[in-house]
Amino acid sequence: MFWFDDQFLFGSAFITIIFFIVFGSIAFMIVNGIITWSKNNRSPILTVPAKVVTKRTNIRGGSNNTGASTSYYVTFEEQNGERHELKMNGYDYGQLVEGDLGILIYQGTRYHSFNRHKKGE
Repeated sequence: MFWFDDQFLFGSAFITIIFFIVFGSIAFMIVNGIITWSKNNRSPILTVPAKVVTKRTNIRGGSNNTGASTSYYVTFEEQNGERHELKMNGYDYGQLVEGDLGILIYQGTRYHSFNRHKKGE
């Protein structure tokens, strides 16, 4: 037996536990992403009349000298009252205004397009 056995065992066990937590989290995120992607691919592409209910952004990072990343989300409400929050790119996000009425095209949780009705239609 070595004189540092207790410290060595504690340190290696701690590092092993942290490794499995980090590896498990990464594996979970990858598997969850693959499941969502697969489910979206199996979903039908739906075209429904909808209204833009609300818009929001989620900003990550950007402290000190790190870059920031922005995610854009819009909640649409169908005529039957069902709501869908869909992630989209910044350009499409900027083209929509709360209260807009139009035709929403989406597939599962994947946004395709929103064709806004012109005034008077």
